[in-house]
Amino acid sequence: MKTLKIIAALLLVSYNGVHSQETSKKKQAKTYAEISVKEDGKWEGRKYIGGTFKNVNSLRVADEHTDHSFDIRYEGPGWESDKVGYRLYLDWRNAIDIFGKVTDTMVLHKVGLDGFESYHHMSPWGMDILKAGKSLGIGAIGRYNGTEVLHFNQVDSTFARVDNSPKSSDVTVRYKGWQTAGDKIDFESKLSISPGQRYTKHTIKASKKIEGICTGIVSFKDIALVKKESTNKKWAYIATYGMQTLNNDKLGMAIFYETNTVSQQVKGPHDHLLIFKPATKPVTFYFLGAWEKEKNGITTETEFYNYLDTKLAELNKAGKI
Repeated sequence: MKTLKIIAALLLVSYNGVHSQETSKKKQAKTYAEISVKEDGKWEGRKYIGGTFKNVNSLRVADEHTDHSFDIRYEGPGWESDKVGYRLYLDWRNAIDIFGKVTDTMVLHKVGLDGFESYHHMSPWGMDILKAGKSLGIGAIGRYNGTEVLHFNQVDSTFARVDNSPKSSDVTVRYKGWQTAGDKIDFESKLSISPGQRYTKHTIKASKKIEGICTGIVSFKDIALVKKESTNKKWAYIATYGMQTLNNDKLGMAIFYETNTVSQQVKGPHDHLLIFKPATKPVTFYFLGAWEKEKNGITTETEFYNYLDTKLAELNKAGKI
């Protein structure tokens, strides 16, 4: 009996030690990605009723899922660094939104647990700051037909996966049978964020060469678009800065891209768009948001464009950031 008690005590010490290490690692993490879905509820039409959220590493999106179906916490996967967070609407909209953070700790695991409306208001961690509306938000993908941006209204199936490591947190989304303007392709997006960085690295790959694949930045009235190329002309950015948040404060947004991958920059109905050249090889670009309320953040337009120019110089020199 005494021996069993000793063994039990040793096991408890071992468990507490491992548990303490895991808690410590979570507190020390500088990036995080997740996707959280409901279980033990039921579908009624295209709404998911009841159930509780559970984090998963991967999923096939339910055929019933659409905007505001309530089956996926904050409507899609989220990823964050110690600077900023993002989320992808995993439905026909396929837009990317920004979670502004006022803390440098990981917060996504606490977001949206009490409903869809709460994160649109300021909380101790921050808030959803971008009104995407009918746009792509920041750095998402659509297809421009010369008049409008076609979203992901017709897709046979969608798969999402999240991965976390000390070097980055990643979200990978695979779309099977994306139909637009008479074409049907498979498409993949990989979104990666690194510690200490605001930008997301977005690598896209189409199964077929088609015209009009695009990304962009939501456009707001009276907010100017700024464009700049690197010294070697291989990289460039488009950017906006001003009072363009749901909280009525200052936000900078930018996309860095390789000039030889883009055919044109145009103004769409809701976005400043970059139209990619048709390709089946992977294409990589970077997008970011910089909110004035971010901890030790960028608070002026001059600071923002100096920051962008520094990143552009890195791309000019190394071809990556």
